[in-house]
Amino acid sequence: MSVFTPAEIEYLRSQTLGRLATVGPDGQPHVVPLTFSFNAEEDTIDVGGVKFGASKKWRDAQHNPKVTFLVDDVLRDPRRARAIEIRGLSDVLATGGSKINPRFPNFAEEFLRIRPTRIVSWGLEDMDGAGAAAFRLNARSMR
Repeated sequence: MSVFTPAEIEYLRSQTLGRLATVGPDGQPHVVPLTFSFNAEEDTIDVGGVKFGASKKWRDAQHNPKVTFLVDDVLRDPRRARAIEIRGLSDVLATGGSKINPRFPNFAEEFLRIRPTRIVSWGLEDMDGAGAAAFRLNARSMR
């Protein structure tokens, strides 16, 4: 059984861009947009990309595995914000990144595998015309 709800999995599979937050050795947060993949086998979020192993986010995750990953968007009609925030611990993996996303070149092997410890989502369920102000917040910890 997945730690993600069916609505969260459907949303993650429909999106291509998220934001990864890491914390550097100096305690300064760092947020960057990047491509991701929902890994159903591992029940994780995998993130990587071109020259990922040379990036600040890669170095930050090696120093501190605690990360937050956010995927969000706004539907226009009816206007509704949707999002999923995934807090977790990142596994820093040196190989396998080129399998995450077909747009990543073969040399992009380094990637992070985010194992959720807390998930917060909103606006993902169909609210049956309840209006833009209505949303269902779904928050839970994995530990």
